[in-house]
Amino acid sequence: MTSTSPAASSTGPSVLDLAPVIPVVVAGDAADAVPLARALVAGGLPAIEVTLRTPAALDAIRAIAAEVPEAVVGAGTVINGENVVDSVRAGARFLVSPGWTDGLLAAMKASGVPFLPGVSTTSEVVALMERGVTEMKFFPAQAAGGAPYLKALSGPLPQARFCPTGGIDLATAPTYLALSNVGCVGGSWMLPADAIEAKDWARVEELARGAASLATTA
Repeated sequence: MTSTSPAASSTGPSVLDLAPVIPVVVAGDAADAVPLARALVAGGLPAIEVTLRTPAALDAIRAIAAEVPEAVVGAGTVINGENVVDSVRAGARFLVSPGWTDGLLAAMKASGVPFLPGVSTTSEVVALMERGVTEMKFFPAQAAGGAPYLKALSGPLPQARFCPTGGIDLATAPTYLALSNVGCVGGSWMLPADAIEAKDWARVEELARGAASLATTA
């Protein structure tokens, strides 16, 4: 991991470059984690963000890390140092936060895994760049100005690259992916609640394949 591109590891590509879409998983039942991850990977989406919003999240990360080696599982909604430590111990290979503080940033830097700190304003982007960070999450993307906002940032701040997340769906994702400063987007449209409840992993795989195909159409 370099100091200027914390989402890039020394042995592989940046998290932003693994796939056009990072599925954002809210794990209700850890028992679903492995078949869900296998469906996403089979559909062409290997980078999977499991948000720390439910009691099952860490167990889901642990299961995916242990049983789906093709997946690059990460932890989202990381908001403090304890989240960082717990996530990495569970097997998270990258970290994503909705925002950042100096304390959280220090913990993520010390974790040894790639990370995407969240921003929603130009000042936050500049502050991270001052601290050697050039790869970030833009959240909440649609509410914070959407693709036009990110396009406007590309002129004065071309060094910054983003994974916009928040309110993005299959219809809006291509607009973001067409921007020079966007590496990928985060979303959950390939994880409809009824499919998860029915354990319809074939449908999840089909939707994931559609999201993965955005790499060739954007």
